[in-house]
Amino acid sequence: MKKIIIAIFSTCFLLISYVSMSQQVIELKQPLSNKIIIKLMFRNGSVTDPVGKEGLTEAVADLIAEGGTKTMTNRQIREFIFPMAANYSSSVDKEVTIFTFTVHKDFLQKFYPVVKGLILTPSFKEEDFTRIKSNQQNYVDEIIRASSDEDYSKLALEDLLFRGTRYQHMVSGTSAGVAAITLDDIKAHYKNFFTKNNLTIGIAGGYTPDFLAQLKNDMAQLPATTPTLPTGIKANTPNGIEVEIISKPDALGSAIFTGAPLAITRSGNDFAALMVANSYLGEHRKSYGKLYDKIRSTRSMNYGDYSYIEWYDNGGGNMLPQSGVPRLSNYFSMWIRPVQIAEGLKKQYEELSDIEIGHAQFALRLAVRELDNLINKGLSQKDFEVTRQFLRSYIKLYIQTPESQLGFLLDSKYYGRKDYIKEMDALLAKLTVDDVNRAVKKYLQTQNMFITIVTDDSEAGPLARALEKNTPSPMSYSNLVREGLPKAVVDEDAEIAKYKLNVKKVKVVDTKDTFK
Repeated sequence: MKKIIIAIFSTCFLLISYVSMSQQVIELKQPLSNKIIIKLMFRNGSVTDPVGKEGLTEAVADLIAEGGTKTMTNRQIREFIFPMAANYSSSVDKEVTIFTFTVHKDFLQKFYPVVKGLILTPSFKEEDFTRIKSNQQNYVDEIIRASSDEDYSKLALEDLLFRGTRYQHMVSGTSAGVAAITLDDIKAHYKNFFTKNNLTIGIAGGYTPDFLAQLKNDMAQLPATTPTLPTGIKANTPNGIEVEIISKPDALGSAIFTGAPLAITRSGNDFAALMVANSYLGEHRKSYGKLYDKIRSTRSMNYGDYSYIEWYDNGGGNMLPQSGVPRLSNYFSMWIRPVQIAEGLKKQYEELSDIEIGHAQFALRLAVRELDNLINKGLSQKDFEVTRQFLRSYIKLYIQTPESQLGFLLDSKYYGRKDYIKEMDALLAKLTVDDVNRAVKKYLQTQNMFITIVTDDSEAGPLARALEKNTPSPMSYSNLVREGLPKAVVDEDAEIAKYKLNVKKVKVVDTKDTFK
């Protein structure tokens, strides 16, 4: 039986329809829009990569989006759609794969055969497969280690948090996993996991009922397999603070990520309270958070410092949270962007010529201590009110475009919600400071966490020994900076330098041995 739920707001109409037990449709009707957006979300992410073939789901998605159809090559498609200003792309995360298509409504019927061809009859040509696989192999072997130590440390943290589970490996896979993928693997994975039984259709814009009916009927032609999806994946629980230091030649600083399992996702109402606490501590790329204020603004140690209550996709490039990365297993993390190593400080300041390690231990202590203060002291009423007011405006920026609106509606369905942004705003409106402080004590802690640090090989050994012994770590300032420090900062530095971290295990890993 067909069930339709309708919510009306301004000139947009949100419809969530269940066409059958296997086909779900999220509609965002915008009658005045001249743009059509189609999102096809398959409940099939990197968790379904077979053991020994890690990276297969991304390879399939890339080959669909960057290959051709039975009737057109990729080059022919790109030349065909260029005059229409149409576009399409794929994205893969742990739990889902999404194909996004955008086109002006005047060209929809001309563009649609491309949509249909890519999804239903991808060509899977050998030459396209070779190109895609080569690029993916290069990423897992070289690019991730060379392009951004920040992303490197973040993905290394996930490897540590989820070690032994199907969340462990990067979405792009492992070196051995990608190398083992064959074209036959691609075809089999497409047939078994890109099916009509794990698909949610999302559509936005000024489309017609006839077009939607056509889209639904065509997508019903996908394979009828009912895939078996991994369930119950959870982050590992650390025993105290466990640290992995990745030793990398010629690293310019120490990039740090901390993480601990978080027993809540967007599906829980307490998530709104944690949003307030997280924003107060360190909203992504915002300069008012406590971490940013203490580490960057006050001490000029790095470019920025932030905290997270869920995966933040492409944090180096995205200023706002992105849709399309819903996850059922969650964790809290703090991102300390690279701080200076001893080798660099010694070259800049003669007065620091005798230091053995740079700023990493001090910065880590400072960040964990700030989280500790938040847990033990809580937010003040004033800080709560200001942060909540900011958030109620800020989360609306997540959905500035029809594509982002549709994306967050698809995510909402995944989490068992109807409209995540609207529902979080309503929860924020009712929150009290006591609600936030209770949630912080319930979900956050500092005694058990994983930490990954990507640093120079000259720093790895001394830093590991200092963390193992919990030795004091006085902040290394130049003389000029030290002379101008306010007494309050000097006093706080002395407390931070001896703040005890519950370190139980420290391991140094050579960069060549990661993501194998």
